[in-house]
Amino acid sequence: MDAIRDIDQPYTVAEQIGPLVRRVLARNPSPFTYTGTQTYIVGDAGNVAVIDPGPDEAEHLDALLSAIGAAKVRAISCTHTHRDHSPGAAPLAARTGAPIIGCAPLTLEDDGPRADAAFDDAYRPDLVLTDGEAIDGEGWTLRAVATPGHTSNHLCFALSETGALFTGDHVMGWSTSVISPPDGDMTAYMASLQKLYDRGQDTVYYPAHGAAVEKPRQLVRGMIGHRRQREKQILRQIEAGRTRIAEMVPQMYKGVDERLWPAAGRSVLAHLIDLERRGVAVRDEEEWTLIGLK
Repeated sequence: MDAIRDIDQPYTVAEQIGPLVRRVLARNPSPFTYTGTQTYIVGDAGNVAVIDPGPDEAEHLDALLSAIGAAKVRAISCTHTHRDHSPGAAPLAARTGAPIIGCAPLTLEDDGPRADAAFDDAYRPDLVLTDGEAIDGEGWTLRAVATPGHTSNHLCFALSETGALFTGDHVMGWSTSVISPPDGDMTAYMASLQKLYDRGQDTVYYPAHGAAVEKPRQLVRGMIGHRRQREKQILRQIEAGRTRIAEMVPQMYKGVDERLWPAAGRSVLAHLIDLERRGVAVRDEEEWTLIGLK
């Protein structure tokens, strides 16, 4: 990660990366955000949409306002409400008068363990989009594609005119998504991956972190396979007598930065909950066993 921090990234600069699409990179690199959050500005005919306005940081807001210029902002849209994605929505709305239209606010009603600090509980949309609903401007249309899993409120946005899909944290080329229960849900995540694979019409993915994905169906197929392999690893760990997540993670994630092991453990838990739902595994507090395993 330190090497990433040392790379001269194009922060504060609006880059044209595709038809109707410009990108502004926020200066918030980390082991979870890679080089930072990528905010996308869609449209070029006097009115635009802003996707994932990012963190509430003055430098990033100023860069967005400079890139928007005199254009009318038709919508500020968030894929989900982690704090590297949505806090910039309110100050951008205040400066532009644009409505916040996109994912639902995340309501945390359970008492289970979670990383609450990751969520933006101040997010207040003017309009929530459901699967298939659209917002549009002159020369562009963005249609919501519901993709729960990374979070329960996650949306992707399909740009009808070009075949681009803005995938937030659901699909990224640089890393797999963290699925952290109880809000993160592996069952839903796998179904959402299959949903994107079955769409077929998306020609390029623009994730919130990392490079554009030029062969999206190939990547999604590989991600589905990767998750299935992780599941098989977990089954082998339990069969070998490692019945606690803390015992599984060092074996499964050798060579991975140990700072990421707690997040990896959350994804292992998500897999185990999915296995439990399917009647494959059962837990007794922190101990997991396979059904029928002697």
